Amino acid sequence: MKTIFVKDYEQKRDWYIIDAAGKPLGRVAVLAATLLRGKNKPTYTPNQEMGDYVVIINAEKVEVTGNKHEDKLYRHYTGFVRGLRTFTFDKLIERHPTDPLTRTINGMLPNGRLGRRLMGNLKVYAGAEHPHASQNPKVIEL
Repeated sequence: MKTIFVKDYEQKRDWYIIDAAGKPLGRVAVLAATLLRGKNKPTYTPNQEMGDYVVIINAEKVEVTGNKHEDKLYRHYTGFVRGLRTFTFDKLIERHPTDPLTRTINGMLPNGRLGRRLMGNLKVYAGAEHPHASQNPKVIEL
């Protein structure tokens, strides 16, 4: 078998909308990471940016199961001495509604240049409004 290399101008990129309201955080993140990576296409190549554009709406209404509202911790280091900041899921959703979803998807993508380019194809919005209606996106139901 040979690896298929698709030129940039030969790729067809679609736009997808995922409504995260009431859906589990991990399920939404896995679906978004799969679409961003391009694993749903027959021409998937691990070292190329083959994926589609993903718009996630209602990120502030994403759900977590069990006691993760209080137990799940997100950490951020400021770079200064004693600069480790820790937030629970509820506090982070309150301060930055799109951050838990963005961090989860970022952790599922490759580290390095390719992962940073793929994150540029992700658009996350806290509410139901988004400016990408002109791209005629496909709505995905979980």
